Parts: sequence; structure tokens; C-alpha cells
Amino acid sequence: MNEPSIFTRIINGEVPADKIYEDDRVIAMLDIHPVREGHTLVILKKQIDHIWDLNDDDYAYLWQISNKIGKHIRAVLQSPRVGVVVEGFGVPHVHIHLIPIYKQYDLSMADKDKNNPTPEQFAAMVERLKM
Repeated sequence: MNEPSIFTRIINGEVPADKIYEDDRVIAMLDIHPVREGHTLVILKKQIDHIWDLNDDDYAYLWQISNKIGKHIRAVLQSPRVGVVVEGFGVPHVHIHLIPIYKQYDLSMADKDKNNPTPEQFAAMVERLKM
């Protein structure tokens, strides 16, 4: 196995995160550099680099939970859409980005690293989205 990813370290409790959901197979947490308020990562607890390397059961489960969380985000934040991005460049550990979007170009990842919410903003969003 490769060196533990930052997500594996979060899963193991070594690094804190703003979690909104967790079960025995996945966690969901707020992205530290959100594209939009409520930008959530759904992460498989097994450290696998590429989504296409998942077995069928893990792949289906990851999307099943992403569906549940995406519906929750849309309801709580009243966003007309929740966009989905699977790009895998930032962390070599399978994860799905769920991003509330309000207009056509809200899904752009170009400005992602420019957004730095405060700890208080993260805490308030966790309270709104926690399942």
C-alpha cells in the first residue's frame, strides 16, 4: 500500500475534519477549499487511487451514499442543483465532490484554492448539513 493519504489520516483520527456523515464504509466532510458553501467530499474509507479500480460493490455504495448526501445538501441549502465532480488530482484516494450550484458556471473548480472559510463558518455549515 502507498503512504497513507490525508483522507486515510482523517479516517484514522490523526487529522481533524468537518464531517457531516460517517458510516463503516465512507465519510463525508466539507472541502477545506470549497468551490461553493456546502461543498462536500464523499470518501471511501478504503484507500484506492482511481475510481475505476473499485470493485462493483464499493463503487455502487459510494454513489448510493453520494446520492443520499446530495439530496440532503440540495434540501438544506435550497440549491437548484448539486453538481458532481470526480477528478482525483488533489488526493490519490477515491472521493466524490458534491457542490451546491445555483447557476450554470458555479461548478468551475478554477477558483477552488482561493476560498478559505473560517473555522466558525465551517462549524456553522457542519451544523446545517450534519446527518
